[in-house]
Amino acid sequence: MAEVVLREQLRKAGLGGKVVVDSAGTGDWHIGHRMDSNARRELTRNGYDGESHRARQFQPPWLKERDLILAMDAANFRDLRALAAPEDQDRIRLFGEIAGLDGQDVPDPYYGTADDFAHVRALLEKGMSHLVSQLAALPEILLPGHFAAADLRCRSVNSQEVHELAKSELSQIMSDL
Repeated sequence: MAEVVLREQLRKAGLGGKVVVDSAGTGDWHIGHRMDSNARRELTRNGYDGESHRARQFQPPWLKERDLILAMDAANFRDLRALAAPEDQDRIRLFGEIAGLDGQDVPDPYYGTADDFAHVRALLEKGMSHLVSQLAALPEILLPGHFAAADLRCRSVNSQEVHELAKSELSQIMSDL
């Protein structure tokens, strides 16, 4: 659900082609499967399209390729940090901390009710809105052909200096949160 909500909010903010968004779980459950039907139903009721999403498992080599990796809850945060070398630890953040949710975990509604899925969607919308505002404030986002990231891969076609500036600005925003 998080990837779908973030992609749509980025699109609405005019950042759809400037931020690369990935989604993966820390466990190997459901790899290759479609999103849970209750999650798809909740997203569809609220104007989102989750049909193309497929479950993947996070791969340790991705740690070097992403500028920011967001864990939805404390357990996944610990799992991701356990995979990371010391120099990669700072790019792994708890979504609720940087998304204006006061550190709140985003619960997994998998075995829950329709109301649980609606609650998670609402948390994601609130948090992603905050995150998109922060990304939109990054000066390098405005440069043509440059990509920043959130669970995200940086694919810059600009100079190394611009890439370093992007990492520096993103690090500053993350440290201010």
